[in-house]
Amino acid sequence: MFVKICGITSEEDGLLAVAMDADAVGFIFAPSTRQIAPVVARDIAKRLPSELITVGVFRDEAPERVVSVVTSAGLRAAQLHGHETVEATRYVAERVPLVIKGFPAGSPDLARVEDYGAEVVLIDGATPGGGQTFDWSLADEVPAGQKVLLAGGLHPDNVAAAVERVRPWGVDVATGVERDGGSPGRKDPRKVRLFVAHARAAAPPWSPDVDDAPYDWTEDT
Repeated sequence: MFVKICGITSEEDGLLAVAMDADAVGFIFAPSTRQIAPVVARDIAKRLPSELITVGVFRDEAPERVVSVVTSAGLRAAQLHGHETVEATRYVAERVPLVIKGFPAGSPDLARVEDYGAEVVLIDGATPGGGQTFDWSLADEVPAGQKVLLAGGLHPDNVAAAVERVRPWGVDVATGVERDGGSPGRKDPRKVRLFVAHARAAAPPWSPDVDDAPYDWTEDT
């Protein structure tokens, strides 16, 4: 079970994600209360272990800038979380080691998701990054064989149920592991630990014969 902790705004929280055995962290460059400057993300990323997947999150950004920011910040992946076209997504995918393309649950574009050329398909609520749950049965609309990263209102108390229902390749969380009453982006160590543990415990045993096998990140590095 691949686990991504998104909305990282400090080195402390990046290292927390590492300590809690997360696979990836996300830096939000799109308009958000968790938005971070590329130079700050670069400084945090270079202090994190090389095996951690560092992801830049963008929304309706020019593809050329996406590639520029990912490269200059030393990140390993781009998450396109808006209305990016097939052409824009493919442009990025040809220049960035890994691309995660986000879609709202129920989007008609899911029927042609293969055209986008993204390695991973992220399913979120109607408002990207809004932290709202949705009808998990809508994730069934993703064509078979796609690596699905499930997002949208996940937290330690519901992630196990989500994994058992959707059986995604991975899960993505931001607000669901933040401190109560704290500033957006500040992670709660206990919530991060429980989220990772519950997600992994609910995941079915992995078999080398199934299509949702773990991604070999070394292929792109």
